[in-house]
Amino acid sequence: MSPDVQAFFDTATSTATYLVIDPATKTAAIIDPVLDFEPKGAVLSTASADRVLAAVRDQGLTLAYVLETHAHADHLSAADYIRRETGARVVIGAEITRVQKAFIPLFEADDVSADGAAFDILLKEGDVLPLGANSIAVLHTPGHTPACVTYLVGDAAFVGDTLFMPDYGTARADFPGGDAATLYRSIRKLMDLPPETRVYVGHDYLPPGRDSFRWQTTVAEQRAGNIHVHDGVDEAAFVRMRQARDATLAPPTLILPSLQVNIRAGAMPEPSASGRVFLKLPVTFAETTNPVRAA
Repeated sequence: MSPDVQAFFDTATSTATYLVIDPATKTAAIIDPVLDFEPKGAVLSTASADRVLAAVRDQGLTLAYVLETHAHADHLSAADYIRRETGARVVIGAEITRVQKAFIPLFEADDVSADGAAFDILLKEGDVLPLGANSIAVLHTPGHTPACVTYLVGDAAFVGDTLFMPDYGTARADFPGGDAATLYRSIRKLMDLPPETRVYVGHDYLPPGRDSFRWQTTVAEQRAGNIHVHDGVDEAAFVRMRQARDATLAPPTLILPSLQVNIRAGAMPEPSASGRVFLKLPVTFAETTNPVRAA
């Protein structure tokens, strides 16, 4: 049975959040929810997540899961907020433990255990979760990060950052644990799905020549027209392109706040003795400058 899919697009981070509904039972899941963060003032807001939760309430849905396609580096996750508001279980790929191990030392996040315990359910290739009369099947699709997964619900594939719209291409593969060759193989796995499969991407960045945001395509459209990885592009050519392109890309604006929150399943670090919450900003000194040393 095909699920109903409703999209909520956050223009601040170009992120698509999805509400996936089993029409027979009104059981639902939210995929990749956004916790709003204004970086200049370090101001948090739940406005984006609240819009999705309002849709859940207005339609009389039972929310079963918050599904994360990976630990995002471009936005903070609202998974923990939604869990606390609804009791829905937070789900992510089992390889999140590799991501936690990579970033716990960077942020000295001693309150985080590198076993995925911040999440409720860890999934691997071939695992299946019930969603009313539907089901959620899991494909492990690493390359952008080692923990990336695709969720298959009926005829819909939620691919996170593995693929973007055909006229924009594919995800970067230069984050810790990322790999362009691995990404290519994951994409080919997705391209082997039935051509009519609906593909829902994690972001849209408005490439030149298009003036409206889009987040839904099909496997057939990806195979025919993805500018990076259409049929006929082999692994070696893709890797050359992806590595050259990644070398020109700056880090995402919210990478430092995002990762330290998202390895905690969207939860904030523990408050200080004064009750305030702090995110850390690890400083890297450029090789061409003299470090500023304390007197």
